[in-house]
Amino acid sequence: MKVGIIGCGAIANIITTSIVPENNGIDIAYFFDKDIEKAENLASLAGGVAVLNFDDMMNDVDLILECAAPVSVKEYAPKVLEHGIDMIIMSIGALMDNEFYNELEQLAKNHGAKIHLPSGAIVGLDGIKAVAKFGLKNVTLTTRKSPKSLGKDIDTEEILFEGKASDAVKEFPLNINVAATISIACQKDIDVKIIVDPKVDRNVHEIVVKGDFGEFKTRTENLPCESNPKTSMLAALSAIRLLKSFNETISVGM
Repeated sequence: MKVGIIGCGAIANIITTSIVPENNGIDIAYFFDKDIEKAENLASLAGGVAVLNFDDMMNDVDLILECAAPVSVKEYAPKVLEHGIDMIIMSIGALMDNEFYNELEQLAKNHGAKIHLPSGAIVGLDGIKAVAKFGLKNVTLTTRKSPKSLGKDIDTEEILFEGKASDAVKEFPLNINVAATISIACQKDIDVKIIVDPKVDRNVHEIVVKGDFGEFKTRTENLPCESNPKTSMLAALSAIRLLKSFNETISVGM
């Protein structure tokens, strides 16, 4: 499987340096970033090609992995799907725009492409998907992040946001992809609370799911990427796991 990457920041670096040394049938061959130096640096590590023009990799890849930002999903995802190329989208917040979500879904169907959304920086997504249409009543997400990860200079805990996921991703497009991931998985605009907490040094996500099936809770404490405190290590690891799963004969979980 030949892969092209959009966005050559922290997540792309973790994925590339983890995948490339293994002989696993995954060839990360092309790198695109509006900062061409970033693309060139990552391409040199992988023995790949940095492209100035996004279209230059479209005819030579099986899958494109987006690791940039919601605006990049809006700009490039329609082109990818129109070419019948599968896509992994990391900036899932872009898909909280229902009209855009429906557009991408229809493009994928029309051109025989698949859209893959990794579980990202949370655990328990398989359970949420399992109960989504079986008496699911309420899903809440409480996220705690350090002031540094949110660009704040405070020394006391503060609630930055309390409301629906669709509004959270508009206010914090680079920080709260998990809210979009959960909402899409359970087909509900979930309730979200975002807290900046100087006592934490990790990105903490607490999910509570209630319904006719019972109730479950998860708590994930993610170490942030050293090069980008807005990003959790687990987000990159979930994409690595997804990539590897495409070549596996036996699949565990959903």
